[in-house]
Parts: sequence; structure tokens; C-alpha cells
Amino acid sequence: MFFRFACLLLSMLLFSGVSRAEDPVREAQAVIANQLSAFASDDAETAYSFASPNIRSIYRSETQFLDMVRKNYPPVYKLGNYAFGRSKLVGGGELVLQEVLISGEEGQDWTAVYEMRLMDDGSYKVNGVRMKRNTTSEGI
Repeated sequence: MFFRFACLLLSMLLFSGVSRAEDPVREAQAVIANQLSAFASDDAETAYSFASPNIRSIYRSETQFLDMVRKNYPPVYKLGNYAFGRSKLVGGGELVLQEVLISGEEGQDWTAVYEMRLMDDGSYKVNGVRMKRNTTSEGI
């Protein structure tokens, strides 16, 4: 009886890990949402934790990173409403390109295209963002 229970428990754990790994878009979107929430709270430490090693090599501190976002990505930093647009997987999910449609200040609309990289530990990190002004989702 114990053996069956242990096998059932092991199967549940294995399948829950597999299903999670099979949804890279949802995982990438969760990271983006968490980083946007951190920006809204001026939580530099948390926002920086979602940056890829590439980004961290350029901006070596949380403060430098947050200052760069404030200066270069105000629609992302001073976020109004947003929604996820289209996404594109490259490879087996090693790279996810994710549109984020942003309604910015003073009625200006933006599209941010996030490049999300899969790390060795299975997490996704933000590896770059391209901003387009007054655009609609046209694909990636």
C-alpha cells in the first residue's frame, strides 16, 4: 500500500513539473507581470532580480538598473493599464518574445516587446525590451 502511495505521489510531482515547463509563455508573462509590479512599487531589488545576466552585466546595481528604466522606458516604469499581446517561441522555449500593450500617460499607447531568456535553472529572465509608440499588435 505504501509503495502505491509513494508512486502516486511521485507521479503527481513529476507531472506537475512537466506541465509547468511546457508553458513557457505563461511563465514568461508571470515574470513580466512581477517586474512591472516591482516598478510600480519602486522596488528596485525585486525588479532587478528579473533581469538576465546580460542586463546585469551592463547595469551592475539595482539603482543603476532602475535609473535606466526610469530614463529610457517611462511607459514601462509609469505604467497605466497593460495587456499581453502576441507571443512567439523560439527553439523549444529557450527564447520567448512577448508583446505587452501599454496604455501610458496622457493617452499615449505603446507596445513593448520583451525578450525573455530561459535560464539554466528553468526560470525566465528579461533580456531586453523594445518599445514602439502608438502601435497595435501586428505580430512579432
